[in-house]
Amino acid sequence: MVTYSESGVDIDLEAKTVSQIAEKLQSTLECRDIITDSGHYAALVKLGNKGIAMSTDGVGSKILIAEMLNKYDTVGIDCIAMVVNDILCVGAEPIALVDYLAVEKPDPQRAAEIAEGLVKGANESNIAIIGGETASLPGIIKDFDLAGTGIGFVDIDKIISGADIEPGNVLIGINSNGLHSNGYSLARKAIFEDAGLTIDDKMPNGETTIGEELIRPTELYVKPIVALFEKEYNINGLAHITGGGFTNLRRLKKGVGYEITDLPETPEIFKLIYEQNVDIKEMYKVFNMGIGFVVIAEEDEAEKIMDTLKEYCQCQIIGKVTDDEKIVVKAFEGSTIEY
Repeated sequence: MVTYSESGVDIDLEAKTVSQIAEKLQSTLECRDIITDSGHYAALVKLGNKGIAMSTDGVGSKILIAEMLNKYDTVGIDCIAMVVNDILCVGAEPIALVDYLAVEKPDPQRAAEIAEGLVKGANESNIAIIGGETASLPGIIKDFDLAGTGIGFVDIDKIISGADIEPGNVLIGINSNGLHSNGYSLARKAIFEDAGLTIDDKMPNGETTIGEELIRPTELYVKPIVALFEKEYNINGLAHITGGGFTNLRRLKKGVGYEITDLPETPEIFKLIYEQNVDIKEMYKVFNMGIGFVVIAEEDEAEKIMDTLKEYCQCQIIGKVTDDEKIVVKAFEGSTIEY
């Protein structure tokens, strides 16, 4: 079986690495009035009656797909999406971002294309890009890397930390449009090395090429989720489903579990990867598998929430919260997976 680790990314080792860093940094939290625990999607610091949310992320090895296609006008959207979608998860509305572009050597044309994506993502998210940094780092960076740090704000009494999640709450899943920006090391190994496909080959459904499918930018969930904030629905938890798949739900609250039984039709790109001898449990641990964002609420709130979401995106109830700490997922090929 092909694993993420074999493709060069060891999730468990990454977790240990993050834990080592977080342990060293823990004492700095005493310098300010910090609201959320480390490990949530976004950090919150108290400023008067507001919580200021911050998150940082990058595009990752999806950049290699952009280089294969010589197409750079969407990676900026990915960068913004990975940041603003995380900020939403604490109930905050994203407001601004700074970017960091590290390059092997300056390339004005490529930089202009990257900026196009940043502008499009910012406009779609209604945020300002208020600054940034470009660094030429030959010997450290090969080609380029792109990352961003965003801020948002939320009234203290409207923070959504996940603490209110209870067994019996329902999970409303918002559809993804494919891989988004996670799991590309495994995807590239499965598709290009194991299947022997190229970026110009057609997907099995014949509708798009492999390259077009892999470069598809990450969904931005700002409009639908901010619409929920404006309606002031009772929302108990919000989760951005990224690397780690549905195990991301563990970031929200300890002591509860999740049973996910009614996922939408799995996008073709995931089925193609799975067919290259990738274990089904690995698939649901690495990829979003068709759900990019989850809203957790009491059952009697679900219909109202979905009515609002459906003005912007596709969504459905995909499962429920349980009193068992396990995450149980019914996979597309019929098996049931436990984490």
